[in-house]
Amino acid sequence: MKILIDNGHGRDTAGKRSPDGRLLEWSYTREIARRVVAELQAQHYYASLLVPEEEDIPLDERCRRVNRVCSELGRRNVCLVSIHVNAAGRGDKWMNASGWCCYTSRGQTLSDDLATRLCEAAKVWLPRHRLRTDYSDGDQDFEAGFYILNHTMCPAVLTENLFQDSKADCDFLLSAEGIEAIKQLHVEGIISYIRSREHEEN
Repeated sequence: MKILIDNGHGRDTAGKRSPDGRLLEWSYTREIARRVVAELQAQHYYASLLVPEEEDIPLDERCRRVNRVCSELGRRNVCLVSIHVNAAGRGDKWMNASGWCCYTSRGQTLSDDLATRLCEAAKVWLPRHRLRTDYSDGDQDFEAGFYILNHTMCPAVLTENLFQDSKADCDFLLSAEGIEAIKQLHVEGIISYIRSREHEEN
């Protein structure tokens, strides 16, 4: 299975940073994305970055890149995880919101299984942090009309990895422990999903 790892925004995107400027979402998510891809490749999984560029690649182009791979390999042989950091405000002051969550498109699809695997991994790697959930449709992820989830052909999940405008979340995200935790929850959640798909097909 081809694993595509996306990252939030680009260096030219306004805002999207912690109030003290230590955490820049475009830079942080690219670092996490690179680490996730490297670890998956080290474990012999077929993974790559969707956006190797530093500038903010438009969403329609990101979707075209995903769907091109889907057309080549088959949509069930591709999955996408888009990595972001959440925010409660406009980046000008510290806020009180915190926690980890993920999103899928609306309705029941294979994306929900991928999201569930990521949620379970987040529980393991973020034991002292809130897991933000929405069980209204029977599973843990939130459903939303995000462009990259609605306009890609393969299972796709968008993760919001704590809050850049929460002082406690920001400190954790920038720590060695936090970077490792965010990386590993993505790696383990994705591998769990792939193994479940392989088991069903055999």
